[in-house]
Amino acid sequence: MPTVFSANRSSVLVDGEAIEGLQSLAFRVVTEREDIRAVGSDERVAVSFGLRTVQGELTVRSANFKLDGHLDKQAKFQLVANLKKDDAADSPKRTLSFDDCYIEDKAFSLGAGGTVVTAYTFSATRVREE
Repeated sequence: MPTVFSANRSSVLVDGEAIEGLQSLAFRVVTEREDIRAVGSDERVAVSFGLRTVQGELTVRSANFKLDGHLDKQAKFQLVANLKKDDAADSPKRTLSFDDCYIEDKAFSLGAGGTVVTAYTFSATRVREE
């Protein structure tokens, strides 16, 4: 049976501080790839892999001054997501650590319902799962 982590029980920290108003965290690992072609053939015979990076997005209700500061100063930070299933002591847990993060983009929106949402796009050198 799969382990289902709860967003309500989990937390995301930037440099050790919880992100208040966090709505979502999404990321993907991107690896450069080049196909190696066979001479005289239209098929590849191998694949060469290169740089691997992490691209992600944090969506926050309202705004986050700490993330705004990292964007303004182009400062490096660490992002840690502590995933939990529930509050029980023996509950499954997983930690995702994003190293050498930089905020690359900020998008602001004000919905018809009057709710402000800010999306912060970030990149990281790696993500470690524990």
